[in-house]
Amino acid sequence: MSELLIDAPIPTFESAPLATPVMRVPPEWIDYNGHMNVAYYSMAFDQSSEVIFDEILGIGGAYAEQLKMGPMILQQQIHFVGELLEGERFQCFWQLLDYDSKRLHFFGEMKNVEDGSTAALTETMGMNVDLVKRRSAPYPDWAFARIEAMGKAHASLPRPEQAGSVIGIRRKG
Repeated sequence: MSELLIDAPIPTFESAPLATPVMRVPPEWIDYNGHMNVAYYSMAFDQSSEVIFDEILGIGGAYAEQLKMGPMILQQQIHFVGELLEGERFQCFWQLLDYDSKRLHFFGEMKNVEDGSTAALTETMGMNVDLVKRRSAPYPDWAFARIEAMGKAHASLPRPEQAGSVIGIRRKG
């Protein structure tokens, strides 16, 4: 488990989505269609985001364990753009679209490392929760300073076309 980042310097963020470590599709993630099952896309996005929460923002596992607060996802949407096959390597890239004292709005892109194609996109809205009271709570000042630094760096990035998209059958006419 990582340590709290209370006294750690605030990182300097670039005006680019954050890249998380490369992952590989294991055989147990493959479904009867011969590609990664939909449930594992959500899990892969979640696992990749933990790097950001733990190591960059400091609001992951150690935060939950020691301060009894943690981020919880309120809403998620996934766009399945391509597919990933067994053994293929992929990487996720995260952009902070918006934030306030309690909430984080992220957009993620999952790319196939071999050919650079997009496999999936996700949009999430999360909230900081006091794990004792089971209610929303503001991020502590030290964590919010990190979030704000990331948000300012990402503010100049173009908003992804799929962000905020509505699910529905498009009809002509």
